[in-house]
Amino acid sequence: MEVRHPAVAGVFYPDNPHLLSQAVDRYLSDNPCSGPPPKVLVVPHAGYVYSGPVAARGYNLVAPVAGRIRRVVLLGPSHRFPLQGMALPGVDCFETPLGEVQIDNLLSYSLEGLPQVSVLSPCHAAEHSLEVQLPFLQRLIPQFKLLPLLVGQCPPRQVAEALEMVWGGDETLIVISTDLSHYHPYDEAQQIDRQTSHGICACRSDLAGDEACGCAPLNGMLLLARELGLQVELLDLRNSGDTGGERDRVVGYGAYALY
Repeated sequence: MEVRHPAVAGVFYPDNPHLLSQAVDRYLSDNPCSGPPPKVLVVPHAGYVYSGPVAARGYNLVAPVAGRIRRVVLLGPSHRFPLQGMALPGVDCFETPLGEVQIDNLLSYSLEGLPQVSVLSPCHAAEHSLEVQLPFLQRLIPQFKLLPLLVGQCPPRQVAEALEMVWGGDETLIVISTDLSHYHPYDEAQQIDRQTSHGICACRSDLAGDEACGCAPLNGMLLLARELGLQVELLDLRNSGDTGGERDRVVGYGAYALY
């Protein structure tokens, strides 16, 4: 069995299973959020001390219906590997300190016929944008299979096409992993992120990389959301200056639910 081992455990989040469980549970309990069960979550992917509180707001919406979720389709940007299109990992499971998550191989095979989708294990090996979401999902959802997709240079229509094929019903949760602006002074970042957030809530599908590092998966999702008539709700909008860092160069984080 091929395993994708954790790349940022002990850096972005604790590598000790007990401490990691405690940390995730604390973020969830300290950042309550209520509302309808989402079909799609948009959540950030930085180190937990910075983005964990914002991500937890989104994941708290999943908690009441976690028992019915059997599959998570998880999309994020490729930060370290130049990528054209979308990449599957070509492994059997993703591992975190909390255990292994099985890949939904049948769903993976269904996407391999798309020209924009390839199998690239090296692309996934050191990438954090998907990995940091898994402990939250593992603490909330009793048992699920994972479809992890990294998205590089890829038009929104091609991302939307792939998402349509794996959309599923109430048993399938879609998660888009993205941060917002990067390394602006606090007040400037707030202004930029408010404008970006307005665009996300309006289902704009032309967001740029300086607005959201995960703009490629996000734009595809928002294009499809607009076509399906989904509503977007802002759950939280903060930056690293609010959660745990200095305010001279901050990173923006937003959590959104799509119904």
